[in-house]
Amino acid sequence: MLSKKHVLHALIAARAEGLVNGRVARDFSSFLSPKIEQKTNAFQKRGAELVKCTAKGQIRSVETGDTKTNILYDVHFQSLIKQGKFFYIEEEMETRMAVFYKNTLITDRLIDLLEEEPIAEYVEKNDLEKEPAEMRAHPYNRLAVVRYAETWWNSYNPKYKKFENDCTNFISQCVHEGGAPMRGYPNKGNGWWMQNNSWSYSWSVANAFRAYLKNSKAGLKAKQVTQPHELMLGDVICYDFEGDGKWNHTTVVVAKDANGMPLVNAHTYNSRMRYWAYEDSTAYTPNIQYEFFHILG
Repeated sequence: MLSKKHVLHALIAARAEGLVNGRVARDFSSFLSPKIEQKTNAFQKRGAELVKCTAKGQIRSVETGDTKTNILYDVHFQSLIKQGKFFYIEEEMETRMAVFYKNTLITDRLIDLLEEEPIAEYVEKNDLEKEPAEMRAHPYNRLAVVRYAETWWNSYNPKYKKFENDCTNFISQCVHEGGAPMRGYPNKGNGWWMQNNSWSYSWSVANAFRAYLKNSKAGLKAKQVTQPHELMLGDVICYDFEGDGKWNHTTVVVAKDANGMPLVNAHTYNSRMRYWAYEDSTAYTPNIQYEFFHILG
């Protein structure tokens, strides 16, 4: 009989193989997520092909009871994608919980981190009418944004606080490292800042960050555009997965695909060079809304 570790290893390998060929291994058919079909459909829709996928697992913790064992683990996927003559590597992290009855796997599920994003309102009422000169002296360095997003997409810079739901905090870091100046400290509902172990709602919460980008007249400013292909490297995409007006995810553009569409990096579900539309995400719904922000500077 296979050990629990070997069962998980086989399951991870079956999931990677299924992503490439679209077929579900018989032994694990009840444990492989609809993501295989979602990803296959998303690739076909934009004329791309997943050529090769590798996956490595890392156990975080093991809880052992009398008959059941819960194993929390991470999986790192690396996918080689071909789109015409254009090749690139997409990377994703998943955190999963496997439950064994004795040595038999009974459930394996994705930990849905995106649902934990808090909702905070952007409460600033009187934004600056005139931008101070010291804020105009910060040109936006898009290559610095991309370098930072590539360096830290799957790790955490100790210079900044880490959040359990880290997506907007990470994008704020990327944009700040590109030269966007903070302002508003110490009012949490004003401006955009992280300082002295405190931070504004707009720095760390997707809903508030999106509102700040739409309204800011000083410091970090953005112009909303209507189509994703209008974005440049270092620009930002905001997501409302349910289409209910509560924005719950944020990504940064780090590259373009063969059709000139954005590829993005993100935290929470740490990912690199992911196609912007998130149609292969478990959080995706037919009601999803996007807003596209070109950072000015």
